[in-house]
Amino acid sequence: MRETMWIYVVILFLSETQSVESGTTERAPVNTTFPPITERRNELFSNGSDANLTCTDKMWNETFYVIWKIKLINKTRCEINFDSYGRNSDTCNDGKSLRNTSNSQPYLHIPKFSEDDVGIYTCEFAYRGGATNCEIHVNITVTPEIKAWIEYKDNTMVAVCRAENGNPAANISWNHARNSSVQQLPGINGLFTVESRLELPEGIDPENLSCTISHQNLNKIVFLEYQKVKVYSLWLYALIAGIIIAFLAGLLFFLVMKLRQHQQSDTSSSKSPPIEDVEEVEPYASYVQRVNSIYN
Repeated sequence: MRETMWIYVVILFLSETQSVESGTTERAPVNTTFPPITERRNELFSNGSDANLTCTDKMWNETFYVIWKIKLINKTRCEINFDSYGRNSDTCNDGKSLRNTSNSQPYLHIPKFSEDDVGIYTCEFAYRGGATNCEIHVNITVTPEIKAWIEYKDNTMVAVCRAENGNPAANISWNHARNSSVQQLPGINGLFTVESRLELPEGIDPENLSCTISHQNLNKIVFLEYQKVKVYSLWLYALIAGIIIAFLAGLLFFLVMKLRQHQQSDTSSSKSPPIEDVEEVEPYASYVQRVNSIYN
């Protein structure tokens, strides 16, 4: 790798020497194989911010040419080029541009950075006396959604603190650092979810418990005091469920008793003997008694 780099530098030096001897001041790029990538790094930018990528600290007046090869995550490849003749090309056509700092240092400008700009940016930079070939993995920072609660596991109180769908992954710590564990869970769209669980021994008041979530976009302390309702909500749910079950059981018992009473009433009415009309029988009986008394 070093041998290839030195060969490339020698060719550039000879080309510059020939150009000076001929009396010209223009520096044309050399048609040769570009050296392997000499630098790899990662860059993160917030959504909506202006992003600037630099490949070298050389100045414009030292530049032979610069080529930015861009492979976006949501698009095909594109390139932005510039050479010492003033020629340039842009196949991206999405607002990216080559610019100069106040010190005439070139950089690639990305306006209003978004998810559409995420990708791999490779820079080939040839300058007087050498060359640079760097690869930059560009990603977007996403603030995670924070959640915290307390739950029970095997009669043990467990505090949970979670940072969902952020980039990069957040760090979580506790003000009572005992038996805590940190786990990275699958996120959506390549984002990261981090969850930390802390088992609380007896005697620990959850009102005084807090977790700290550290991220590139925030550093927040989350108190679990407001989750106190969630701890006792299990008992509340159990009480409500018991009341509902008792009400339904009472209603069912009432209906069954009414049904049995109705069945007993129907059975007794079907078995009772017919009742004679006393008023119709009584005059005849009194008549017979009178006749008998006369004959006697």
